[in-house]
Parts: sequence; C-alpha cells; structure tokens
Amino acid sequence: MSRVAEFLGRGVQIAAPESVEIGAEVDPQRVAPGGVIHAGCKLFGEQTSMGPGCVLGREAPATIENCQLGANVALKGGYFNGAVFLDGATMGSGAHVRAGTILEEGAEMAHTVGLKQTIFFPFVVGGSLINFCDALMAGGTSRREHSEIGSSFIHFNYTPRGHKATASLLGDVPRGVMLDQAPIFLGGQGGIVGPVRMEYGTVQAAGQVARKDVLEPGQLVVPGALHASVRPYAIGYRSVARLLRNGVLYIGNIAALQVWYDQVRRPLMTSTPHGTACFEGALQQLAAVRQERIKRLEAVVKQIAEQDRSTLSSTRCAEHEALCADWPAIKARLEAVGDIETAEKDVFLAAWTAASEDNYVERVRGLSPKARAAGTIWLHRIVNSAEISA
Repeated sequence: MSRVAEFLGRGVQIAAPESVEIGAEVDPQRVAPGGVIHAGCKLFGEQTSMGPGCVLGREAPATIENCQLGANVALKGGYFNGAVFLDGATMGSGAHVRAGTILEEGAEMAHTVGLKQTIFFPFVVGGSLINFCDALMAGGTSRREHSEIGSSFIHFNYTPRGHKATASLLGDVPRGVMLDQAPIFLGGQGGIVGPVRMEYGTVQAAGQVARKDVLEPGQLVVPGALHASVRPYAIGYRSVARLLRNGVLYIGNIAALQVWYDQVRRPLMTSTPHGTACFEGALQQLAAVRQERIKRLEAVVKQIAEQDRSTLSSTRCAEHEALCADWPAIKARLEAVGDIETAEKDVFLAAWTAASEDNYVERVRGLSPKARAAGTIWLHRIVNSAEISA
C-alpha cells in the first residue's frame, strides 16, 4: 500500500491523491486524522508529524520536510524544513522556512516570508515579503493585541565582516511567556540591523532601519536616514562589547526557553501524540539554535584573534586580547546554562500544576499576578546566569 493510500485510510483528506508525493520514510502513525492535503504537496522526513485539522497547500503546493505541526496549522504554500508550528500557526504561500524556527500558538505570517532560526511567541503576526531570520519576538496578549511585523521588513543578519553573530531579541523570554506584555510594532518597508534588543511597547516607524538597542519600554523609534557619504572603511573589528553582550543575552534567553518547555510546557504538550512530536521537535530546534549562536560568536572571536591590531587603540587591543583569552571559559558557561533552583520556581510550578486548563494559552492567562511574577524571576535568573563582563 502506498503512503498516500495509508494517509487516506487514516482519514486524511486528499482530493487529488495522484498529485501528492509522500516519502516512504514518513510514518502515517504520526499524522492525525482530519487533516487536508491539497494537490501538489510533498511530505518527506521520518520526523514529520501533523496534528488534527491541519491544512497544507491551500494557496499553492507545499513541501514539508521533518516538520512538526500541532492542531489546526495552515501552511498554505512553500517549503518548510526542520520547523515546529504549534496549534493554530499559519503561513501564507511562497514561504521558505528552515531549521531553528518555532511558531507558537496562533502566530501568523502572510505570503512570501523567509524564516530561519526564528522564534515567534503566541499571537505574533507578520505581513508579506518579509525576511526575518535569526530573531526571537514576543509581546502581545491576544489576537487583537499582538506584536506585528509590517510587510517588506528585513532583519539584516549578515555583516560586511562575514559573520552572523547578529541575532536580535525583540522582547524577552522571562516576561514574554506570561503573555501579558505590550506588543512590539515594526513598521513596514523597514528593517533591523542585528544584533538589536527592543523592549516591549516599542513602535518603529515605517520605512526606517533600526541599528541601535531600544531598552526603555513604550518608545517611538524613528531612526531617520543615514546621510549619504563615501569614506574609507576597514573591515576589521573595533569594539565588540555590545555584540558580545547581546549575543550572550540571546543565548541566556534561549536557555530559559528550553527550561520553560521542559518543565512547564511538557505536561500539556505530551498529552497527545502530535503534541509530543511538537514538544520533542521544539527542544531539538532550541538546542540547535543555542549551538548556532555559540558557533557564530566563536567565529567572531576567531576573526578577532587573527586581526591586525596595529591601527587599534591600546584600549581596543586590550578588549580584543581579553575576549580571546576568556573565550574558552565564556563558551563553557554558555553551554552549561540551565535550570536554577529557586523559591520562585517552586511557587510558580505549584500554581501551574494546580491549574486545570488544558489549553496552554488559557492556563497562562489564568495564573495569578503572584505566580507570573515568580515565574518571571525564576526565568530571569536563568538568563542572568549566562551574563559575563563585557
């Protein structure tokens, strides 16, 4: 029996079965009944799984490879490899989504969007013609009050120096997981030059490119255009303190999110087969994101070690030499960051376990302010344990 026939036998709707390709390695037992696969779709990979109510290829053919889909996920067309889509996540046609990507509950992107090493918390919405690789975005409390990325927005993640230690943190994990923070709005036809950190409540005006951190909440950002100029430019590094600080904070937030999935999300996600697949996939992707970020920082350190410092000030030379000397210890610390036992953790987990809601979003919303505050303190301590002097 062909894989397509097995899918049909499990109650998956395939109107044009002769046009659908399913690899022999795809396990039909990992695909829940009730989904819809439109003409021209392809499914590959032994890790591929689909929850009930998923719809593939509604707008254009979709290729799914080693992705995990929760319930009622809609991937309307494009290529999806090594990504996790939790309940209700949606991608429009023309998508190109690669490994390290997690779209949590209700996150939605319109057509022609490129994602890689991208994490969106619940309710994050993006327009069309967006490239948003190497970033984590949180903020918002519901589908009506959500963080937004305007159409034609780019997260610039590759530098003239040839590195990608440029992940941007829009919001954070300790507060973002509580689903009670002000949304972040990134106006269309704009961009961010990573690595940038933005606080909750930030509004970036349309048509602008941000290059600096926004560390105060509720700010309107109008960066303005650069004055046209032509001047000598050296590819070599000068100060790397901000790059290192933002990179370390990003890794600390990923470590906190790993703990959140492992100790908070696990019971709810593993109550169903498709949820278990999403849980395992999310932990796999988070581990890969963390290693990728460490690797990218290490590449910068290697470039600095090989750089000619004859044109640098003594202060910059000392900064570079200290970073190169300290890197092995810094790397070991970033690899080791994990859970921390605190009284606040106990308070939060007790409240979480006592809650009765089976739905993740509703359970978070049902937490008392005291429980949320305790959980945020616990996660902040994990993030802070990654910090270094920079």
